Amino acid sequence: MLLAGFFFAIMNVCVKYVSHLPTLEVVLFRSVFSLIVTYYLLRKKDIPPLGKNITTLTLRGIAGCLGLIGSFYTLQHIPLASAVTINYLSPFFTAILGIFIVKQKVRPIQFFYFAISITGVILLKGFDFRISTLDLIIGLGAAFFAGLAYNMIAKAKNDEHPLVIIFYFPLLTIPFAAIYSLYHWVHPVGTDWFYLLLIGIFTQLAQYYMTLSYQTANLAKVASLNYLGVIYALGFGYFLFNEGFNTMSIIAIAIILTGVFLNLFDQRILAKFRSKG
Repeated sequence: MLLAGFFFAIMNVCVKYVSHLPTLEVVLFRSVFSLIVTYYLLRKKDIPPLGKNITTLTLRGIAGCLGLIGSFYTLQHIPLASAVTINYLSPFFTAILGIFIVKQKVRPIQFFYFAISITGVILLKGFDFRISTLDLIIGLGAAFFAGLAYNMIAKAKNDEHPLVIIFYFPLLTIPFAAIYSLYHWVHPVGTDWFYLLLIGIFTQLAQYYMTLSYQTANLAKVASLNYLGVIYALGFGYFLFNEGFNTMSIIAIAIILTGVFLNLFDQRILAKFRSKG
């Protein structure tokens, strides 16, 4: 997950650099690259690309598609750190949906941690006037669908190869993105092609390592590591895009991270206590 977080951070920067291109066009390029690479690797390893759990994999693909579109939209339209912070509420949706989908337990104290981070999101919206209500809704929607997609990954962990799970993502995203792009096409020029290629490469790497982590570890615990990406985003946003933040916005981001890290470290402390007992 640490590797996935780093690769996602580089991808976020590249998406920001092509903010002048329609969101779904960027999604289309990213998906075509992923489809070609994933299909090649599946054939090379002689793995059936459609897998066994068609329904679960299809839901993963649809949820992943909607989550990706919302995520790319917020990256293109609001400051990088704010976009990443809102998108990274997905661990909470992952944990809560996990109660019903994969039957993983969430302890009562974790809901308190969730509330801390939600409070931070509300404050961030209030203090960062560059974030519209629509931007916030789209960002929260992206986080919800990402959480649903991660649960579908966990549900298929015992039966499907990571590459099969990844394959369904572009397979179901391309038709939707292609139809939209057909009517709203903006031709990439110059370095746009370079950044679009990097988006494909780093997303593919990030997706692979993220899928491995969700297949082999507790959802709530692993998902919390996503939030390290906020630190990357603050740095990249400041040095590459001259994105400054007022004190209250920084405090709001810190509150969000506090809730996440309390959730993460509380589980570790509890695990050590049980092992000693």
